[in-house]
Amino acid sequence: MIVSASYRTDIPAFYADWFARRLEAGWASYRNPYSGRTHRLRLDPKAAEGFVFWTRNLRSFFPVLERLEAERRPFVVQFTLTGYPGALERATLRPEAALNQLELLAARFGPRVGVWRYDPVFLADPTPPDFHRRQVEALARRLRSVVDEVVFSFAQVYAKTARNTDRAAARHGFAWRDPNDEEKRALLGELAGIAAAEGLVPTLCSQPDLLSAPLVAARCIDAARLSDIADVFGGKAVAARLKGNRPGCLCAESRDIGAYDSCPHGCVYCYAVRDRAVALARQRDHDPGSPGIVPEAGEKAEG
Repeated sequence: MIVSASYRTDIPAFYADWFARRLEAGWASYRNPYSGRTHRLRLDPKAAEGFVFWTRNLRSFFPVLERLEAERRPFVVQFTLTGYPGALERATLRPEAALNQLELLAARFGPRVGVWRYDPVFLADPTPPDFHRRQVEALARRLRSVVDEVVFSFAQVYAKTARNTDRAAARHGFAWRDPNDEEKRALLGELAGIAAAEGLVPTLCSQPDLLSAPLVAARCIDAARLSDIADVFGGKAVAARLKGNRPGCLCAESRDIGAYDSCPHGCVYCYAVRDRAVALARQRDHDPGSPGIVPEAGEKAEG
C-alpha cells in the first residue's frame, strides 16, 4: 500500500512529531471523511511500501525522511510553492526559504524525490495573469536542476472556498474571480510553456477539460516514480493499481491518513479547510501521542 500524508492537511509542517511516533508504533488511525468510519492503517515496512508527502514546509521533517531512506522505503514529496501575497496565503513559508528546502531535499535524496506544485492558480487583484507568468518564470529558473516536474491546476471554487475568499477580500480590499475555461486553458498553457523552457515537465492535476500542450495529465501518487526512488535507496519496486480520487485523476491507489480542517496555513482558496479558526484550534489541541491527527472519541494517546 502507498500511504498519502496528506492531501487533507500538511503533516510534514504541523504534525511531524505525530508522524514519527506513528512510524515507531507501526500504525495510524484516520477517519474516512465520507463514511465517517475510523480505520487503522499499518505503517510497517511490509504493509506501507511507499509514501507520498504533501507539504509547504519540510523544516521539521527531514529526520523522518532520513529514517525512511535508511529503511530503504521510497517517498515522494509533493511540495507546494506559489509565493502568493499574504492576503491569500496567510502563514505559508516564503519563496526563498521554500526554495532552499527543495534544494536541500534534492541534494540529500536526489532530484526525483521532490515534485514542485504551482497549485492552484488563483486569479485576484494581487495575483493577475502577469503575476503568475513572472512567478512561474522565476521559480522554474531556480528549480530547473532541483526537480523534474511541476504540477499545475486552476483553483476549484467550492462554496467554502468562495466564502473564505470573500471574507479575505473584504478584509484586505481586493477582488477575485473564477475565469471561464477558455481563459484558464490559455493561461495554463502559457505557464506550462514557461516551465518546459526551463526543462521541467509541466503536468495538470485532475482537470482534463483544461489540458493543452505542453501540459500532460499528472500522476501525483505515482508508483513508477516511487519505484525509481526505491531503486536509488536499494529497496523494492512499488506496484499499485490505478485508482484516482476524482474524474481525470491518474493517481495510483493509496490511503490518506490526514484529517480535514486541521491545516492552519491560512490559504483562502484551500479545499481542505472550512474555517481557519477550527484548524488552529485542532492544531493547538493536537496530541502527538494520539493514534490519529484528530483523535476520535474513546481513542487514547500512547506513551
